[in-house]
Amino acid sequence: MTTAATDETPVLLRAEGRAGHITLNRPRAINALNHAMVRLMDEALSGYERDEDISTVVLTGAGTRGLCAGGDIRSIHDDIRAGGGPASVAFWRDEYRLNARIARFPKPYVAVMDGIVMGGGVGVSAHGSVRIVTERSRIAMPETGIGFVPDVGGTYLLTRTPGELGTHLALTGSAVGAGDALLCGLADHYVPSERLPEFTAALAAADVSEVVARYAATAPGGELADHREWIDACYSADSVEDIVDRLYDSGERAAKEAAETLLGKSPTSLKVTLAALRRARALASLEEVLDQEYRVSATAITAPDMVEGIRAQVVDKDRDPHWSPAELAQVTDADVARHFRPREGDELGLTPGRG
Repeated sequence: MTTAATDETPVLLRAEGRAGHITLNRPRAINALNHAMVRLMDEALSGYERDEDISTVVLTGAGTRGLCAGGDIRSIHDDIRAGGGPASVAFWRDEYRLNARIARFPKPYVAVMDGIVMGGGVGVSAHGSVRIVTERSRIAMPETGIGFVPDVGGTYLLTRTPGELGTHLALTGSAVGAGDALLCGLADHYVPSERLPEFTAALAAADVSEVVARYAATAPGGELADHREWIDACYSADSVEDIVDRLYDSGERAAKEAAETLLGKSPTSLKVTLAALRRARALASLEEVLDQEYRVSATAITAPDMVEGIRAQVVDKDRDPHWSPAELAQVTDADVARHFRPREGDELGLTPGRG
């Protein structure tokens, strides 16, 4: 199972010894995921799962900027504007199923989370069984800044971080480096980027645990541990408004900056995200959370904020989104609740007995 590298091939496959490699190959877009790439990854996993000569799967990204910057949100923007987003919903259906498959893959799945890893990039890496970060890693779920909500199992991952760190990351969309990714359980091991070629080459002939033991090192220190006190105190509030008030009242400069960051995000996205996180805490499995995220995502595109957020950040790049509603107080409980309603005839259905 090998594909030749060309500009037109968005996912490259090759076998090196007992390792099957999947390389995301859209470097000019920081390997942003589209529907074709999701399907190709799923086909590759099917092949590697059946191939008795392959004992390990390795995920990397082409180019030097990162593993994957997320989903191809410009395409989502155009799809919503053209016809309400049916292609985007179909994309999410297959993408979330791929996320679940990665989490349950029966062979070691080594995700090299070098450089930028955001949104959908987290979905194809952080559910893997062996997750490698480097000094260049920048990992984030930045969806609230484009009028969307963390998906691809992100609310599952972020509710399983220590304390309220995941709530902070989900609402602000802040990126973390290697040390904080390890602290939050988004990664497992640190390997210096200069050693990645040796690390991945060694997987051709040796067990993953042996290779990790040989190349893993101590990660640079993170920042979040020093902020745990105010993060846990502020983000444990029951509403976004109360979180913002607590952040302003804490007396911490970093907390005030976080409050100001929140007030620049989509008010609807913030409230739906907080509700999704709280609900995800009560769900037992990744599959249940993905089922919930599918409902939320498919509903989010029926509101104006996602098109507006992508326009401001990616299309026009004026960084001046006009959210609707514009204030947190204008987002009602009903506005939030509708995102979680079952979709008649259109559930993701990963959880037995649902959908």
